[in-house]
Amino acid sequence: MIDFTPLLNEEKTIADLADGLIADDLRDLTNEMIDLMQSLIAGCTDEDVVFVPEDPDAYDEWAGTEDEISISWTLGHVIVHVTASAEEAAFLGAELARGVPRRGGRSRSEVPWKTVTTLAQCRHRLEESRRMRLATLDIWPDKPYLDNQYKRTRNLTINAPAQFLFGLLHDSKHIDQIGEIVRQAKAARAADEALPAQLISQIVE
Repeated sequence: MIDFTPLLNEEKTIADLADGLIADDLRDLTNEMIDLMQSLIAGCTDEDVVFVPEDPDAYDEWAGTEDEISISWTLGHVIVHVTASAEEAAFLGAELARGVPRRGGRSRSEVPWKTVTTLAQCRHRLEESRRMRLATLDIWPDKPYLDNQYKRTRNLTINAPAQFLFGLLHDSKHIDQIGEIVRQAKAARAADEALPAQLISQIVE
């Protein structure tokens, strides 16, 4: 796994981290990230996927409706969000690699989170995203146009590898969130499963 700590500590830029990375490196990093997410949700149930965790810091400025701005995200919600963001970065990266000038605009498609209610759907979405991200790397030229860059912010100019890496950076920022949702969901499920035994014990007493 790539260490984004220097970036988060503002010691390096995403362009610095991407320097020297080739398509094969990005393939390996993508597989590692998807494998990690799959391992985090291992042992979950459909009930865990729709469980609403406690998240007092929940805030989504890009929410589709005002009612969704401060809601806590379910596991299904996070999965569709991270996969959509990483796919967007991958597709834009492929354009840059092919020498296409960046003219602005989005390349984003996100599965409606309310439709993802089962563990099988989460696993499928992750594997579908893996396939799509890796496919974008397959369309890179043998000699990508690494000098084809665009100014993402006032102080940051990036090329294809850096653009792709933004997706993995975004993934990494949600890893702890996924782990915490799973932890809360499993704890709640364990408490519910223990309740009947407690009731029986009280009746017997």
